[in-house]
Amino acid sequence: MTTPTPAEERITTEGSVYTVTGGDWDTLLDEDHDDRIVINMGPQHPSTHGVLRLVLELEGETVTQARSVIGYLHTGIEKNCEYRTWTQGVTFVTRMDYLAPIFNEVGYCLAVEKLLGIEVPRRATVARVLLMELNRIGSHLVCLATGGMELGALTGMTAGFREREEVLHLLEFLTGLRMNHAYVRPGGLAQDFPDGWEEKVTEFVALMRSRLPDYDKLLTGQPIWRQRLENVGYLPLDGCLALGATGPILRSAGLPWDLRKVEPYCGYEEYDFEVPVATEADCYARYRLRVQEMHESLKIVEQAVAKMEPGPVMVEDRKVAWPAQLSVGSDGMGNTLEHVRKIMGQSMESLIHHFKLVTEGFHVPAGQVYTAVESPRGELGFHLVSDGGTRPVRVHVREPSFVNLQTMPAMSEGGMVADVIAAVASIDPVMGGVDR
Repeated sequence: MTTPTPAEERITTEGSVYTVTGGDWDTLLDEDHDDRIVINMGPQHPSTHGVLRLVLELEGETVTQARSVIGYLHTGIEKNCEYRTWTQGVTFVTRMDYLAPIFNEVGYCLAVEKLLGIEVPRRATVARVLLMELNRIGSHLVCLATGGMELGALTGMTAGFREREEVLHLLEFLTGLRMNHAYVRPGGLAQDFPDGWEEKVTEFVALMRSRLPDYDKLLTGQPIWRQRLENVGYLPLDGCLALGATGPILRSAGLPWDLRKVEPYCGYEEYDFEVPVATEADCYARYRLRVQEMHESLKIVEQAVAKMEPGPVMVEDRKVAWPAQLSVGSDGMGNTLEHVRKIMGQSMESLIHHFKLVTEGFHVPAGQVYTAVESPRGELGFHLVSDGGTRPVRVHVREPSFVNLQTMPAMSEGGMVADVIAAVASIDPVMGGVDR
């Protein structure tokens, strides 16, 4: 055995760091220091759900202290919204939680519409519900897929992304884009659904109904999967309430808190669906809740198709409404030559109005408002402040991933380092939303 060289002490922001070379580790224990080590998990790591850095203090395999370090994906979206018109803000907020872009768009637009004091046409409202529930299914599928991958269930990953691809195909058909749609606009929608959308949605529901039971065969009853998740990441109801956790984390602890039921928006009170709840408050309960929520979302999608009535998808007020009678052009955004010719051929006044509406935007009455929607991760709230101009004074988002991430130390400390992976996967944080 080689003789160990003296360990040099180096002070860092995370405490003392020792560089040891050579020798047997058992002989290097200094009685003046305990045998705890500090490791970094991330920010580039396959099991941190994106660019999240976890600073873990370990005693053997046991986590004695866990801290999350964020900010690696900061995009300044909230601040950017202050320099854009109210409509242009949609293009920014849709990129926050990039797994649930429709929820970002709807929450933001509901807040703008509340400030304006307008009500969107029923067809647009029903379409928003349909899109949100499709998006919820896609988001939960990514949660199951990435969680399975991180815990070694690679077949769960391939199956989850296979089904999610079906969701993205359908969203692309309905809105023109797979992600970051900017399809929901203040006052309604950018354009109506294309012809044949009912058949496409109905086929998707049938496909998902046939494939969702496979997840129960693949994961739910699988002994290794259950042993890996049961009694791991435990966070009881009082802990959820103290830390502000919402969504599946809160419902896994026994509280049926779902904004679609307790504070309905977009007409959710008209839909028949259940709010899955569990009491185990562990990772396995959160997994089961997400699978059950996908079944409930399919029920809502079917009802939305039945409720869809002919009509406009944008408010009639031309001082607010961006043109919604568009068809998708080569750029995917609806700026077809036919529409441009129509504007150019109507009158100089209509052309000037269109130009000013697009470049300057519409005025929103002064005031502030807070609206919230139930995203796949919990309460997604928007606090908007207007001074009466064409741009927001302040856009602040209550992002559920950011708040829920506070539960990570409570779930992980005292457990094994391998269970940190399961706990973070059950939280399902999206770092684009955390660092917005």
